[in-house]
Amino acid sequence: MDTVSATVGARPAPSAVIVQQGKLLDFIDGLTQRNETPEEYVRQEIAKSLVREYGYLKAEIAVEFILAVGSRKPRADLVVFNSDDPHTQDRARIIVECKSQKVRANDRSDGVGQLQSYMAACPNVHYGMWTNGIERFCYRRIESDGHVTFDEIPDIPSKGRGEDEVERPKFEQLKAASSDALLFAFRRCHNYIAGNQGLQKPEAFWELLKIIFCKINDERQSNEVNFFCTSKERHNLNGQMKVKKRIADLFADVKSQFDTIFRENEEIDLNPAVLAYIVTQLQMYSLLNSDIDVKGRAYEEIVGSNLRGDRGEFFTPRNVCRMAVAMLDPGEKQLIVDPACGTGGFLITAMNHVIEKIRKVEESKWGANLASAEDAVRSRIQSFAQKFIIGVDLNPNLVKAAKMNMVMNNDGAGGLYQANSLQSPARWDETLRDRSIFGQVDILFTNPPFGSKIPIDDPAVLEAYDLGHAWNYDEESDEWTMRSEVQKAQPPEILFIERCVKLLKPGTGRCAIVLPDGILGSPGLGYVREWILQNTRVLASIDLHPDTFQPHVSIQTSLLVLQRKSAEEIAIEEAAGRYNDYNVFMAVADHIGHDKRGNVTYVRDRAGNEIVEEIEERTKEYEDGALVYKLQRTQRKVVDDNTFQIAAAFRSWLSQQI
Repeated sequence: MDTVSATVGARPAPSAVIVQQGKLLDFIDGLTQRNETPEEYVRQEIAKSLVREYGYLKAEIAVEFILAVGSRKPRADLVVFNSDDPHTQDRARIIVECKSQKVRANDRSDGVGQLQSYMAACPNVHYGMWTNGIERFCYRRIESDGHVTFDEIPDIPSKGRGEDEVERPKFEQLKAASSDALLFAFRRCHNYIAGNQGLQKPEAFWELLKIIFCKINDERQSNEVNFFCTSKERHNLNGQMKVKKRIADLFADVKSQFDTIFRENEEIDLNPAVLAYIVTQLQMYSLLNSDIDVKGRAYEEIVGSNLRGDRGEFFTPRNVCRMAVAMLDPGEKQLIVDPACGTGGFLITAMNHVIEKIRKVEESKWGANLASAEDAVRSRIQSFAQKFIIGVDLNPNLVKAAKMNMVMNNDGAGGLYQANSLQSPARWDETLRDRSIFGQVDILFTNPPFGSKIPIDDPAVLEAYDLGHAWNYDEESDEWTMRSEVQKAQPPEILFIERCVKLLKPGTGRCAIVLPDGILGSPGLGYVREWILQNTRVLASIDLHPDTFQPHVSIQTSLLVLQRKSAEEIAIEEAAGRYNDYNVFMAVADHIGHDKRGNVTYVRDRAGNEIVEEIEERTKEYEDGALVYKLQRTQRKVVDDNTFQIAAAFRSWLSQQI
């Protein structure tokens, strides 16, 4: 068997802006390099939100605007002006103050009082926002009889919108979250529930999950927005009870639709004041229209901090998921399975890969009629997700979280099941057995649980697997032979290899599986490699960077891509006494996009400065109730990640093998 290696180095740096070490490129002017501090990170994220979500022009926003407040000359972080107005203090409309997470809202010098003093000093400022990335407070300035007061409100208005949006938004006014805005919101809500309801953080997570379900259900099913809380409602008991009733009605509908996720007698166990606050933090977003990566980042962080267990479960990085999916390139009529799906990372990535194909076809078909294209896309997505996506996991909480993830990312919750994939299908739930997936799977992705600390030692399970049996090695003939007796125990990843292959369609089914490197190199596990060669064609082996799963776990792994042989292919090779010769694609993912602490790493020039590239993003908006897509150019640092290049190189190589 020959091997073909692909040398894929760091992503080449485009001709773009060079950002000095320890600096950030200012989002508003695209030129100023600011010190990379926690406070600056928050300010840049809020600046992106003002432009991308609220619709303000960069030219309408001033950064570090000098104000006259009594005898002082402080600098306001972000100040918004009307389009034609000069940037003078008397023409300021909105002020935003951004702090690091260490600064609390009640801080004497840097808390919300600072923002309110700035607002009071500007006669035409109507709204203000104070945030540290975790806490977020918005205010409306009210002047009466010469006295200035501040009403707390759910949000500041978008460009061209009035106070009606701040109080009860319409669906066309909901904003798709961009960058880390949704991540901030989820963190804020999670921490608020934990801090004000007296719940442990995992318990707070499940309550937040229920509320997110209600939000999505409102976007899907309601004719007008019911997921909202006005400023008046939030600050009196009667109003809080109204909010609780609205959300309870939404949750009742959620339970009827998702009875496999929520029990019939389950309720949202939050007091009215806490629930009202959470609603105000989420009501301005459209979760369905938010970018997939934005939702994925936010959801995975909040899930990862609460559900990471001790059974060898760790979440596959999203870039590894994207690489594997791009390599196998699933289509709309192919059955896609993950037998150890966790929170659904591989399945969601695969589903969205197919959705993008569907969207391109429908938009090309319908042209300028975007509403019809969206309806057609939605119909095809629902059919695809229900018929061709299947995920299984042993942990019921992970399955619940995966269903939530799938619902938030285009509704594929019906194909997720709680079961032990390694057990006999006779012990699976009837609905999963009825899917009859053995030997029927076109494409399989998985990152099974690893480790000798979680062995499979049930003889009834082990005897069902070739790899659950003991094997003998004949040094003279260099052959492994399976014996009749079973092993005392096996790490789960070894049995998962056989289970995954047996799920695939003979002759055509392909899988991408993350495995510890010991399986590929340990002398004592030669029988595992022998079984793989007997039953599959090895398409690719990708050596993953040692920091791939950091900061959560340190383990050296590879992504193995296999294609199941047909019975005829196996018989021919057995008759010939040798395996057919073929090429294998090999690559090293030595740039994984983050370091061992989980910090993102970026492409740098020879002097060590970070590279920034300009990209074009497509945003979905509504104008006068009609759906429109807009293109906007923005700048971003180039992540030091070569997984996309590896996937592209594999697809090119594979096309030459056929």
